[in-house]
Amino acid sequence: MMFTSLPPYTPVPMPACPLWVNAAQVSVAAGFPSPAEDHLVERIDLMKQLVRHPQATFFVRVAGDSMQGAGILSGSVVLVDKAIRPAHGHIVIAVVDGDFTCKRLHTRGGLLRLKPENPTYPDLVPREGQSVEIWGVVVACIHQYPV
Repeated sequence: MMFTSLPPYTPVPMPACPLWVNAAQVSVAAGFPSPAEDHLVERIDLMKQLVRHPQATFFVRVAGDSMQGAGILSGSVVLVDKAIRPAHGHIVIAVVDGDFTCKRLHTRGGLLRLKPENPTYPDLVPREGQSVEIWGVVVACIHQYPV
């Protein structure tokens, strides 16, 4: 399936240059607090950490809550790699009849199903004649909290 213009869902390509950020060399407990340690700082390249195929990787902003169980909330930005071969269990961006959607890919017995991660939404099972294209595989999610 070919498409030329999909506003407002047009993906933004990733830059090919490094994106350096400081990273504290400590693990943070999500349960009970851990004793304070020396908080050494190193620099990591987010591009190297998150992006395997820079020319095929895009940012896409998600709207809606159908993937909240996977930690993808409305307003989250997902990193999508079009060079990764989609496989059962991957979270993907799919184009269904020309509309983008973010769902978990299920392929069993030659059948394709797109599953939400929110029990209030039904699975998307392609009907006869319906156009479905797996556009790319979600490799990371960025969700900003209000400050």
